Amino acid sequence: MASKLPARSFRAVSSSVRPRSTCLRASNLSTAVSQRRVLSTESSLESTQANETAKPRWSYTPPGAKAPFRLRYNPNRPEFPVNEDPAVLDQFYIRFLGNGGDKLLSEEIKWLAVTHKSFDQGRRGFNDRLAFLGKRIVQLQASLALVQDAGNFARKVPEDPHGRQPFTHPALDGLNNLSSNTKGFLTSKIKLSELAQKYDLQKVVRWCPRMPNDLRASGIDVVLAHTMYAIIGAIALEKGGLVANKVAQERILAPLGLKSTIS
Repeated sequence: MASKLPARSFRAVSSSVRPRSTCLRASNLSTAVSQRRVLSTESSLESTQANETAKPRWSYTPPGAKAPFRLRYNPNRPEFPVNEDPAVLDQFYIRFLGNGGDKLLSEEIKWLAVTHKSFDQGRRGFNDRLAFLGKRIVQLQASLALVQDAGNFARKVPEDPHGRQPFTHPALDGLNNLSSNTKGFLTSKIKLSELAQKYDLQKVVRWCPRMPNDLRASGIDVVLAHTMYAIIGAIALEKGGLVANKVAQERILAPLGLKSTIS
């Protein structure tokens, strides 16, 4: 029994040591392979990022936002063309803002203001927040114009059956014009869309219609009105409220028949 104990202990120790060395070799090998993969991935990412930093942000989709395959693919759906030429966009801003209008906004904001959230799944940015700010500015200027122009939009007040005369003042004559129906009719999406088409906004707006063969049913009126608001919001963001108010008065409200003298 005394001679067999060392042999058994030796076999137990040797059997427990051998798999350990094998596991260590396997783990070292897997670590080395993973390090090579990490290094190769980092180098490829660095090269991709270096190539994309030379391109403007509006002109490409971020690689991290791309899926390996399309979840919804319809081969029968026609591709809707959108403008990618900066010169065409500059010509629109000149038509809309006048001479030098293409220099009023920065390059990135000019493209962001005309990009709807349906374009490229919103992966290049979209103009919702700009439109929210711009709509508040246009609606405020429309209210001020209605208050000032009491004659053209005044409604006939019914006569009092008891012959009473209400208090009147020239500064209060336009308050009756401040109704949601009047302001909504003058700044409706249909009227804004028609005005936008006069500026050829439909040639530069970037969006993806649900039915490329039927833009009206896809909501082009809403998209164009939304983009008009977004341009005003972009001007307010970069040039301030005074410039945005002036553009809203002269380029949007005045063609719609609303004239305001308040800056």
